[in-house]
Amino acid sequence: MGAKFPNLETKHIDFIEKQHLFFTGTAGAEGFVNVSPKGLDSFRIIDESTVVWLNLTGSGNETAAHVLENERMTIMFCSFAEQTLILRLYGNATVIHRQDEK
Repeated sequence: MGAKFPNLETKHIDFIEKQHLFFTGTAGAEGFVNVSPKGLDSFRIIDESTVVWLNLTGSGNETAAHVLENERMTIMFCSFAEQTLILRLYGNATVIHRQDEK
């Protein structure tokens, strides 16, 4: 069974920084689920409980559309190399546009 942590620890950050691909999972108000692969060095860790990534739109921008309806999001990192590991980040997301002050 998986372990739960209240915040990212150093070992989690080290693992995340080595990954080239991650997935976001969201659901809109009607419950339709979207899982999207992300990558291209677009993910950053701000602190032990805050992350950010550049959402490069692709096939319809479902991720951002869902977040506007329902802030809940899961981000999943997977490694199948020497040390297999799946790490999920559960939290709330906010869409920030280029023109926003944040």
